[in-house]
Amino acid sequence: MLFLAMLLLGLIIGFVGAGGAGVTIALLTAGFGVPIHTALAVALAAMVFTMISGTISHYREGEVVAKTGAVIGTGGILGALIGAEFAGCLPGSMLHDMTGWMLMMSAFTLYMKVYHSAFLDHHFHLRKEMLDGKKLYIYGILCGMANGFLSGAFGIGAAAFIQLSLMVIFGVPLLKSIGTCMMIVLPISASGGLDYLFNGYLDYWIFAQTVAGLMLGAFFGAKITHLAPLPFLKFMIVALPTCGALTMLVLK
Repeated sequence: MLFLAMLLLGLIIGFVGAGGAGVTIALLTAGFGVPIHTALAVALAAMVFTMISGTISHYREGEVVAKTGAVIGTGGILGALIGAEFAGCLPGSMLHDMTGWMLMMSAFTLYMKVYHSAFLDHHFHLRKEMLDGKKLYIYGILCGMANGFLSGAFGIGAAAFIQLSLMVIFGVPLLKSIGTCMMIVLPISASGGLDYLFNGYLDYWIFAQTVAGLMLGAFFGAKITHLAPLPFLKFMIVALPTCGALTMLVLK
């Protein structure tokens, strides 16, 4: 049942084009009674495999700003380690609620990006040139640590926050922000996942079923994305994390 559920979720994730880490956590905890710490470990470890293929594909298409991604990703490794240790100190019930609220914040950020991009453009002026020099390293490490902490502590990919940071702070164009974001999430997921692994939270059988279902489902789901009307795709991009957040906050 777990594999079939992840297969269905993978179809939706592949169709929408979103990482779905938060929704995976919600499904594991609310649907299958997996402890929150184990669900976080599985979600982070599963993201590693998703990000590898995505990053390679975007890099080959020239859609990755490698230097910026490497700097932010380095900070993200440290942030994810701190976040994972922080999560390990919290009781399961508190971590469950905090993860749900963080997922809701991520859903709200996506909602603003999808439906109110003009508002964001007006209040968050995008850099015209990409950030470089000392500021790149200072801002990059700090930004990476902040987003890495969110991922390590709450298992969410933080992609919405990272993409917005890339465009506003670092001047990365929209198209390249997607590929660069995947490059950044990769070391963050690996770092956080390894920390949970060393602390004994990763369940290998649950992890294997989750990865297999998500990867297989996402492969087929991506093939039907172009068939869907744009308004429906926008709705699904926001609805997916929102449903995950509500599931975690309501079904405890």
